[in-house]
Order: sequence, then structure tokens, then C-alpha cells
Amino acid sequence: MLSWASRFNICCFLDNHTYQLPSHSLECLLAAGAIRSVQASAGNAFDQLKEFTAGQRDWLFGHFAYGLTKETEPFDPLTVLRQPRNADGPGAPHPAAAADPIGFPDLFFFIPEILIELSVDSIRIGSCQSDHAAILEQIGHMAIAPSPVSGPWPVPAASPPQAALFPRFTRDEYLATVTALQQHILRGDCYEINFCQEFFAHPAHIDPLSTWFSLSRASPNPFAAFYKLEDSYLLCASPERYLKRTGDTLLSQPIKGTFPRFQGNPARDRAGRDELYNSSKDRSENVMVVDLVRNDLSKICLPGSVRVEELYGIYSFPQVHQMISSIKGELPPGTHWTEAVRATFPMGSMTGAPKKRVVGLIDQYERSPRGIFSGALGYVAPDGNFDFNVVIRSILYNRKEGYLAYQVGSGITFYSDPLAEYEECLLKAEGILKALKK
Repeated sequence: MLSWASRFNICCFLDNHTYQLPSHSLECLLAAGAIRSVQASAGNAFDQLKEFTAGQRDWLFGHFAYGLTKETEPFDPLTVLRQPRNADGPGAPHPAAAADPIGFPDLFFFIPEILIELSVDSIRIGSCQSDHAAILEQIGHMAIAPSPVSGPWPVPAASPPQAALFPRFTRDEYLATVTALQQHILRGDCYEINFCQEFFAHPAHIDPLSTWFSLSRASPNPFAAFYKLEDSYLLCASPERYLKRTGDTLLSQPIKGTFPRFQGNPARDRAGRDELYNSSKDRSENVMVVDLVRNDLSKICLPGSVRVEELYGIYSFPQVHQMISSIKGELPPGTHWTEAVRATFPMGSMTGAPKKRVVGLIDQYERSPRGIFSGALGYVAPDGNFDFNVVIRSILYNRKEGYLAYQVGSGITFYSDPLAEYEECLLKAEGILKALKK
């Protein structure tokens, strides 16, 4: 099915990987081709999206890139944070490049020509023009020879990038930058900041589809996605939900807290779950982002309706255990779905607190534009219900430019150990590296 869809210039495949987590909804959704679309840059992007959706009751698929932060959380140049005196070495500010080499716009949504919903025991096909039976027959003809690599998908192993991956920060530069950010925290500029670094290869040449399958074998996660927009590709293995709307209820499930798995040692693995649950450092990070999400939801939800459904929940994924909390709120009746995203974007788990100040520090200290990374990808149903992930644990690729990258980050607090944060970044990238080495 995905092999068939990848021939379209635009397609989006969302895969839950059979996880039965709280608030689970759809197993697999595939949108292929575009009847209509909207693309916008930060400034009045949300207004353009709202106008695009006016009067239509179709499915929508698309993304919000991190660059929309300029619209939702504009940083006042008059309050630029001064560089701490001891941050004049490798950790000194190094503003990110203006252009994103991957090429995703700040906002893009499309009404699909063909929509396919796949569940455990059924397939539903919707099409505006093509014959449904013909589509199913075409998909059946896309059978590919079995792969020697074990896994549920009969696809060839991924081709590795034809170039080495390089970091934007050396290890020492990363450690020095974390130390500089902790000086900002000490001064009271912020409480927590999500600091990210990019690893890239250029020129690089991969087969996006087989690489996505390899990533899914190495790291199957409940908010995975294959997203193609012309020559720009997102191969996503995200475990995190950003925001879901069901009726007038909003749900956000930020992740803060990571601990490695020990698959070959069940006792050690269980001990790791307990260690994460009892970690004062991870609880501190998690409760800070929970407070931030509560504040964001309060901007749009009915007074007194925002509540924490679960705090410090521990969930296990192939490479890591994660600490996840769930926050809900009730929207005023008639609220347009775009307003819920406008009020809460970007997500607190990928920024920090207070959000407006850390957005300025991110722009000051990170060396790469985030682009679609730490943005959101998902769908909107005809009734206005939606579900969006957080774009993390992802391979980004521009086929025309031959540019391949992935970004990883962690939450920095005053009590963070810079070396431990660096190692956490490498841990989060393990699934990606496995996929690229196959």
C-alpha cells in the first residue's frame, strides 16, 4: 500500500504500529495525491489555513513546522537575553542558518485524492475520482520480494547514506553550550530549555521508502509516519502525541524523561522503569512541561476545565522507557480546530519554560534550523477532530539536494549533567542509526 502511494508527489502515511495506548484511535491512515492544498509561511499562516478550511468538510493531512513559532511565540528583540560572561568559548551563541535544507514549508495541508484506512482486519478506500476496486487491484500488484531482514514488512533493506554523518556540534562544544544554557537558568532567564543538535550528511543518497521500513523495524512507535512533499521526505518514528481533539476535549501527552531498555535482561529492564519513575530530575522536568501545557490549554479551554489525567506515566518502547503525562481540557463549543493549535504551538516538550524566553534562546544557541523537526504532523477529520504527533526520532531527507539529517535533543535544567544529556541524545538516535546502517 505504501509502495503504491509513494509514487504520488504528495502522500502521508500515519502508522500506530498496533500500540494500544490510552486514547488510541486509528491504526493506519494513508492519504495520497492532493485535490487542493494550502502552503504558508509564518506571519499569517493560521489565518490562511482557517480560510482554506472554511466551508469544507473533507479530510485534511499536513504539518506545522517549528518555524511557525515566529507567528505564535514572536520573540521581542528588545528582550534579547545577554550572553553569560563565561559562555565565550565553544558554547557561545551560534545563530542557526536561515534556510532549512530539507525544504518543508512552515505550514502545508492538503485534501487527499485518495484516502485509505487500514485496521487489523479491514481496509477502507475512499476516492474522489478513481474506482475503489481498481485502487485495491493496483496496490495488490505492488508486491515486493521478501527481505532477508526479519520483520513484518516484505521490503528490501535500506540503502545507507552515501556519506558520513557529521555533527553540528563537537562533543566538547555541546557540553560547553549546555553549561552556558545552565548559566541562563541560574540567572533566572528560564527554568528549562529543550536544546537540540543536528547530525547531517551531504551529499547523501538513500531510498526513502525502504529506509522508512528499516526505521520501523528498528524503532516501531505509535506516532510513526512516512510523509512525502515533492522532494522533501520525513521518515518518522515518534512516540509522542502533541495534541488530539475529540469533540470538545483536547488531549496533550508530553514526554519528559528517558531511560534505556535492557531487552535481554528483564530484571534490569524492570529496575530501569522504576529508576525512571523515581528519578527526581526527570520528575522535575516532567512536571515543568505539564505546567506549561496546562497554561497553554488554559488559553483556549473553558476556565477550570484543564486537568492532569496522568502524571509520571512510564511507557516502554523498543529503545527506551519514557515518562509521559496526560493533560486534558474542554473547548468552548464552536471553537475552530485551528485555534486550538495556534494557542498551544509549539509544544512545551520541545521548547521549555517560560516558552517565549526559551524560544529566543533556542534561536540563539542552536546551529541548525529545526524545520519540520519538533513540529507536528497529522490529520483532521471532516468533523473537526484531529490528532497530531510531535516530529522527533526522525530522518529528514531532500532527494533533490542530496541532504540527509536527523536532530535529537533533551531538556536542560540547572541540575542536568551535560555529559548525561549528550548521552541521552545518542540514545534517542539509536533507532535512526540502526535504520541507516542496514
